Amino acid sequence: MRALVLPVLFCLYTAITHAAGIKFAQVPADANGPALKAMVWTPCAVSAQEVPIGPFVLKGRRDCPTKGERLPLVVISHGHGGSFLSHHDLAERLADAGFIVVAINHPGDTFSDMSHAAELSEFVERPVDIKRLIDYLLSEAPEAPKIDHASIGFFGFSRGGYTGLVLAGGNPDFLNANVPCTDLNLPMCAQLRRKQVPKGPWTHDARIKAYIIADPLNEFPTADSLKGVKAPIQLWASQHGGDGVLPETVPALANALPIRPEFHLVSGSAHFAFLAPCPEALEKDAPELCVDAPGFDRIAFHKELGEKALEFFQANIGNARHAGVAD
Repeated sequence: MRALVLPVLFCLYTAITHAAGIKFAQVPADANGPALKAMVWTPCAVSAQEVPIGPFVLKGRRDCPTKGERLPLVVISHGHGGSFLSHHDLAERLADAGFIVVAINHPGDTFSDMSHAAELSEFVERPVDIKRLIDYLLSEAPEAPKIDHASIGFFGFSRGGYTGLVLAGGNPDFLNANVPCTDLNLPMCAQLRRKQVPKGPWTHDARIKAYIIADPLNEFPTADSLKGVKAPIQLWASQHGGDGVLPETVPALANALPIRPEFHLVSGSAHFAFLAPCPEALEKDAPELCVDAPGFDRIAFHKELGEKALEFFQANIGNARHAGVAD
């Protein structure tokens, strides 16, 4: 009966939700790391407007009061050099449907600060960033009273996908992973040659109950390195890869996980197809990130990605209580 009732309630809720509330936030610095810049999307009971932020135009309402109680939470980890806007369309879709969604800029590996991006230390720091974010959201954030602590999900792309796999219980093996190091002048390539790699301990977080992992950097070459991963995973792979992700490594990851993930191979796509569709000006400035191969429709793909992500999170961290938030 629950399997029948939840979709009905969920469809009713999504039909009457109007917009995503949008606000900036900051996780304070502490002994485990610097301050984290974040963007928060929340369910909002008023109609959407166009909200220009940087090169993007978001759909939502600035600083709209959060509508609802005991809401599920999804945290987002961007890829190499990305930002908290890299997946804004997915965040909007989830918030429209009753989720609180929070994305951060990873210090040292974001568009405005690449100071650690070429070092293996960044791969240690990223899971810590997300743990600190969740700590803040469940305790100090204005949204803390609205969050259902038992309903937390994660979305990560590229290095963000790697981040999620560590949080889920994975232990990376940098020396044996099938990840190309094409620029031998990079500090991390020198560290690999000298076998000076992080050994852990790694930051896992059992509070996260479900993961969507998109075209991850696969630093987990064996089933043993993934044996601690027990949460449900929706895993997405591009057909052609890119930016250190080889076409064969994500399917290999799917086969190595101890619990078979919900696996999606996106025909005709390359790595950066998972980034939100770009505005025209950004397409001209960053075609390597924004322009896809002929015949591939990023807008149509993101509609599918949003639908599948919503179904997955609703099945794994959603519950019937969320149907009443628009009352």
